[in-house]
Amino acid sequence: MRRRLTLDAAFREFLRHPSPWLIGVTLIAAVVGRILVSDWQSTDLLVPVVMLAVFPIFEWIVHVTVLHWRPRQLGPIPIDSELARKHREHHVDPRNIPLIFIPTKTLSVLVVVLLALAAFAFPRLGLGLTFLITITVLGLGYEWTHYLIHTDYKPKGALYRAVWRNHRHHHYKNEHYWFTVTTSGTADRLFGTHPDPATTEASPTARNLHAG
Repeated sequence: MRRRLTLDAAFREFLRHPSPWLIGVTLIAAVVGRILVSDWQSTDLLVPVVMLAVFPIFEWIVHVTVLHWRPRQLGPIPIDSELARKHREHHVDPRNIPLIFIPTKTLSVLVVVLLALAAFAFPRLGLGLTFLITITVLGLGYEWTHYLIHTDYKPKGALYRAVWRNHRHHHYKNEHYWFTVTTSGTADRLFGTHPDPATTEASPTARNLHAG
């Protein structure tokens, strides 16, 4: 009989994977840089508020358009990202822990892009670092939530139970719905991908994306 996974044991396993460390180190560097730069202004409060509000929509769009990308050919050239390939593997085996996390190679490139955005895409460096802090906190939250959903840790609080159930429906009921991960379907309700599970047919391709 499988023992119930504790939150402490789940967290220790979480720390054995490169993604949390890469994001975490970036977060620490951003916090240190933000303290050194100083230059605090009111917009430093506005940035995280706006990002937190739009993150469920961003998460939904990435899941639908990037992770569920259907492989294509441009002549002899295949168009298929590492994120999409690994996500298809993740659907085949949702309990395979390494496949739960953002692939290291893709994440490394993403960190470089975020660093460049923080340095050059904002009117002042302090605001860019505030952006970087916020996006890495959201990234850690995403990785932890997604990882925990796919472990044997059982939901306790009502909020986490709703998030857990929403993502489980996506993997084990129908891959065409329930695309949000860190919320219980905020963006899904907005975009019409949050049907009643009781009246939604089980998909034969939930474990094998694009096979139909």
